[in-house]
Amino acid sequence: MVSLSGLWTYCLAPGRLPLLFLSARPLLLLLLFTVSSSPESCFPHSQTCHILARIGHTVRLGALLPTRQPARIQNALNRALASLRHQGGGADSSTTPSQTPPLLPYNLSLEVVARTPAGGDPESLSRSACQDLVVRGVSAVLAFPRSREELIQVEFLSSFLEIPFISILEDTEPLVTKNQFNLMMSARVPPSTLGSLLLAVLQGRDGDRDRGGRGDSGLGGAAVVCPGWEEGGEGLLSHLQKHSGSNWHLWDIINLTLISGGGDRRVESGEEKKEDQREEEAFKILSGRFLRSPSPISSVLLLGSDPECLSSVLRAAQRLAPSLPALQWIMGYPLSPDSLHTLGGPLGLLAYGEVGRKPISFYIRDALQLIGRAVTAATMVKPDLALIQNTVNCYDKNRHELPSSGQYLARFLSNTSFTGATGLIQVDPGLSRVLSSQLFHVWSLKRGVLGQPAWVTVGHWTRGRLELEGGILGLVGGFGSSQGQGLGAGVRGGDGQGDSSAGGRWRPGESVAGHRLRVVTLVEHPFVFTREVDEDGLCPAGQLCLDPRTNRSDLIQNLFTQLHNPNATITDWEGADLPEDLRKCCYGYCIDLLEKLAEDMGFTFDLYIVGDGKYGAVGGAGRWTGLVGDLLGGTADMAVSSFSINSARSRVIDFTSPFYSTSLGILVRSRDSAAPIGAFMWPLHWSMWVGIFVTLHLTALFLTLYEWNSPFGMTPHGRNRLRVFSYSSALNLCYAILFGRTVATKTPKCWTGRFLMNLWAIFCLLVLSSYTANLAAVMVGEKTFEQVSGIHDDKLHHPSMGFRFGTVRESSAEDYMKKSFPEMHDYMRRFNQPTTPEGVHMLKTDPPALDAFIMDKALLDFEVSIDAECKLLTVGKPFAIEGYGIGLPQGSPLTRNVSEFVSRYKSDGFMDMLHDKWYKVVPCGKRVFAVTETLQMGIQHFSGLFVLLCMGVVGALLTLAGEHTFYHLVIPHLRRTHTLQYWLHTSQKIHRALHTTYEDVGKELTDLDQKELHPPQETPSAFSPISSHIPPCFHYSWRHLQLLSIP
Repeated sequence: MVSLSGLWTYCLAPGRLPLLFLSARPLLLLLLFTVSSSPESCFPHSQTCHILARIGHTVRLGALLPTRQPARIQNALNRALASLRHQGGGADSSTTPSQTPPLLPYNLSLEVVARTPAGGDPESLSRSACQDLVVRGVSAVLAFPRSREELIQVEFLSSFLEIPFISILEDTEPLVTKNQFNLMMSARVPPSTLGSLLLAVLQGRDGDRDRGGRGDSGLGGAAVVCPGWEEGGEGLLSHLQKHSGSNWHLWDIINLTLISGGGDRRVESGEEKKEDQREEEAFKILSGRFLRSPSPISSVLLLGSDPECLSSVLRAAQRLAPSLPALQWIMGYPLSPDSLHTLGGPLGLLAYGEVGRKPISFYIRDALQLIGRAVTAATMVKPDLALIQNTVNCYDKNRHELPSSGQYLARFLSNTSFTGATGLIQVDPGLSRVLSSQLFHVWSLKRGVLGQPAWVTVGHWTRGRLELEGGILGLVGGFGSSQGQGLGAGVRGGDGQGDSSAGGRWRPGESVAGHRLRVVTLVEHPFVFTREVDEDGLCPAGQLCLDPRTNRSDLIQNLFTQLHNPNATITDWEGADLPEDLRKCCYGYCIDLLEKLAEDMGFTFDLYIVGDGKYGAVGGAGRWTGLVGDLLGGTADMAVSSFSINSARSRVIDFTSPFYSTSLGILVRSRDSAAPIGAFMWPLHWSMWVGIFVTLHLTALFLTLYEWNSPFGMTPHGRNRLRVFSYSSALNLCYAILFGRTVATKTPKCWTGRFLMNLWAIFCLLVLSSYTANLAAVMVGEKTFEQVSGIHDDKLHHPSMGFRFGTVRESSAEDYMKKSFPEMHDYMRRFNQPTTPEGVHMLKTDPPALDAFIMDKALLDFEVSIDAECKLLTVGKPFAIEGYGIGLPQGSPLTRNVSEFVSRYKSDGFMDMLHDKWYKVVPCGKRVFAVTETLQMGIQHFSGLFVLLCMGVVGALLTLAGEHTFYHLVIPHLRRTHTLQYWLHTSQKIHRALHTTYEDVGKELTDLDQKELHPPQETPSAFSPISSHIPPCFHYSWRHLQLLSIP
């Protein structure tokens, strides 16, 4: 059933205006009757209703897919249809029906019949078109010819069927024809168009040089061809030769496809030698041809796709530059902006390339929209001819019906124009072409501020027109001519006052393409940096910007006027001359984003730094300051910086979709603390120390038990050994193994004791290795940070002990603190800083003036990454999630377009590339050196060890006093009481002291002295067979032990 909107559209059609004069009551009855009636009675004129019923409320279009890669074109066609349905369905709530009209009238649906011919020959194409498309009653056909032969076939087929065809060309040169039934749309720039672009560049350059004073109209150039130039190069050369004018001629073509590096390749094995020989051969050929050329050669066009040949020619061109300084080199093939960074050559080298290249689905969508608009316009006049196709059989056409439906629709196609996805869409009936907008930039290789080559945008070309940034390509003039830096356009003319550059300042209601925007920014690292301009007042790297240090719009306007007209003298209201040193070079994350937007949207911009250095807040008089104030006052058209989106700003200005998501964070500084006395014990936990010493004494106990219960132990019962392994011997052995002492110790003799001793040695090795590995880290001290858990920490809500924290004045962070935590804001106001770097500086002073600094985490993370001393750290959980957006005046028509481009950049990875570029900084670059210096430890690091040594000395003295007490008091008591007489398993010395008197010791020593002077000649005693092997000093002790061992 036809909807009411279709009826209303029909009533507004030509010839139906009397319906508008119906009274309200009959019109209401008519509408109610329409809802419940059949299609035959839905319109006052029954013929239109019959037409809609006959075609099934559907308009059919055909699509002849290419034989190669048909799935790619089918997917692009599906995306284009989905986009049109989404647009027509009003999915975007911000788009009203008046802004986005339906594709077809009367709510007619669009059906696309897509078929792929069996082959690329004419018979297959004709059979597929007739049997699959024409019989379905298609109104028009989309074709995708991939070669000139297929395009000619479509040309003849459309003329025969008299059905409109739109041929979307990717790799094919359009035909020169006036066939109204075959409109050709180029999705990729053909060689003839590239030739026109190059000819405009060449003639524009030499024409400007002639106007500069040379007066020679016979200038021309040469073409140098390398391998691979045949792919499109023939069309370029033929176009240049055919259309050479009085300003430029193609005098010579130098063929370098045969250079191979010279010499015998079997002899020259190194690639570098081959490159050097190839360069030398190219240098000889070029210098000989140029220096002996009878015609004046002013420019050289380089064609080819072989990278080795191209690099050799460009290196040879650098060598030719001193002898031929006026020779202009131009790359013949279009390049992408990304490939420029890998391309070297002589200074002044020109290159060009398409920016903002659209996919094939955009061209298909514009072709469908072109057909839909033509069908809508034709239906309003003659719906029968527009909707019913009288050609449904290729072999029996209705010749008597004139004009045919195809002829009728072709007339409306030729008169339709609109702004589509690829720009302004127009039909040139004289050439049978659908014209779209492709934007090319012309770049020149210049010397940067650091002496390095840098690419500069010097012009742009669109729709057959070349616009130069400075008037002369390759020779960008002084400060007043062009300041386009990098790949974007920089500062240009003022608001039309003394502005000689192309295009004026953009005003609402105008197209942004070809106009200038005034952009305000704020210095905030890494989003915007500034540095001084070079000696010539230029910015080879970055964008030229002004730092007016004022918010007065009239002074800023005067500054830009004086910038573009340096000879003019402009004074402010007080009559004093304006300062001259206000020029800066701006670069950073946001500047790269702004350059990308300028390239893709086709505008240029004037850039300046906000005068008061503030983001924007409501002042005392109710007026906004900072970036917001400049947007509200009309001083700027756009604000690009780390501009946070919040509710207060969004009420007075517009923001694009956020290009960077962040939150608020808390930055603190570390404090170096000295190691305490007991730091040498920190590598191991106290429980580990207790476990080590408990295990040591248990191991010594078990060693003693194993030794005394073994028949082979070092005991009086174990093979009558001379020495005894007691508990004290076990302790001495375990301590020696633990601390690695190399002293004489008694070792167990039984296998069980030896096995346990080795296990204890392995245990000590692992423990000491772990201790030594962590000792240096704790001995040098540690970095302590303020422990702040987040915005809800008690240190912030209840500051005590002089805890100081702040943020940046009139920033989004201060606005958040003021609204969410008013008491905290009242306390921190005295510590707020004007900028982020100043707040970070307050943290790093000695002593620090701030204990914590609250700001956007994106800015704090960068400050942490560039902190060479590693004293900064963000702590706590992030809070107050926010985003950075581009600010525009409220109601600006640019908001939606810029938001779409920002969303596209986020989806295709451009924003990720910017983040990696500006945030990939080595964090804490001097960390290695700082640790190395701190490892030179002083006495304060070992104070605990000195204290431990002193305690050991005192403990040894106390032990000595205990020994004397035990010997003079305890041992006599044990002798008298005859208790605890056996101490051999605990200490051999105590046992001997308990069973030996002073007289015995003195007598034994006297006997030993005499025996040493007069050694006796006596036979070994039968009582002890091993006594002859015992030293004399041990005879008494051994006999005494033997007696003690007798039960």
